[in-house]
Amino acid sequence: MPDQATFNHAALVLKAVAGDQRADAALRTYFERHRYLGPREKRGITRTVFAYFRWLSWLDPKASPQKRLEQAVALHERFLADEKSIKAEALAALAVPAWLAAEVALSPDYLRQLQREPALWLRARPGHAHALAKSLFAGETTPLAPDAVRFTGTQDLFKTEQFKSGEFEIQDLASQLVGLAAAPMAGQTWWDACAGEGGKTLHLADLMYNKGLIWASDRHTGRLETLKRRAARAKLFNYRTAVWDGSAKLPTKTKFDGILVDAPCSGVGTWQRNPHARWTTTPDDVRELAATQLALLNHVAGSLKPGGRLIYAVCTLTRSETTAVADAFTAAHPELAPDPVLSRGPQVTLWPHELNANGMFIAAWKKA
Repeated sequence: MPDQATFNHAALVLKAVAGDQRADAALRTYFERHRYLGPREKRGITRTVFAYFRWLSWLDPKASPQKRLEQAVALHERFLADEKSIKAEALAALAVPAWLAAEVALSPDYLRQLQREPALWLRARPGHAHALAKSLFAGETTPLAPDAVRFTGTQDLFKTEQFKSGEFEIQDLASQLVGLAAAPMAGQTWWDACAGEGGKTLHLADLMYNKGLIWASDRHTGRLETLKRRAARAKLFNYRTAVWDGSAKLPTKTKFDGILVDAPCSGVGTWQRNPHARWTTTPDDVRELAATQLALLNHVAGSLKPGGRLIYAVCTLTRSETTAVADAFTAAHPELAPDPVLSRGPQVTLWPHELNANGMFIAAWKKA
């Protein structure tokens, strides 16, 4: 059980969240303003805040913030000691918003995974996963992705020599599987259409052995600047950036061997890692994002070369943003044939409880 100081800090973070700030952003801001807090204290505060949002519906709304935080931590510790102490029916009714049942199959295994603390995954440089796990003294590899390492230690990864020298990126296992589904080849030309800060761009570049070219676009210039810094640290240079707002006016007339649309989404697949989002995401968000996702796919489809592959990925599990979008796109584009993903079908759902990672949906098509 955390000490009273941890509960007091966490209560102040909750006050910022009540002022319409996301929990993860509120934590970052709080730690910037309280630089005297050490790594262990920060971990304790973060775990306490996230436990609060995992168990929010069980808490007494009339109690003080500190008391509710104590209730949440007690529930969380009880659950970790015996997961079946919380019935599956209670999890279905209280751990997620009521609207989710119409969009996602709420299996007991999935719901229990949501209440666990998330794994932290790293992506080693190609062929160096076992060496990285050994050098960090706290890592486990997985047969699901050749360069993935699950970090089990407590040290600040950003301060390690391995991070400073570009030996790994912090990247969830599900996101790494998106890169493997794309399977770009050295010398090809690819487009990461919604690149963000470049996690998947860098993975594609590594898979291409720094050869060929990747266009990386995003609507936010700040994210592209972060991508450039990350690429320099990783010593990856086979890319160029371009601002694209997602409209029909594309940033280039280039034709591509492959296009990755890692589209903006509701993020339901990340709710284990970001439990506050369970209570801020709405069905309207899902509907609006599904329309955006389909529009993005329609805009980029004409930029494929003959034989080129289009990969659609979203870190969500709602039917509206996954199979419904993929089916609608398939119906509208007979020139693109559904293509197998990860040696499975053309549409793959990666469940958090199967991976011990984020949830993800991936679909693929190939141009005739």
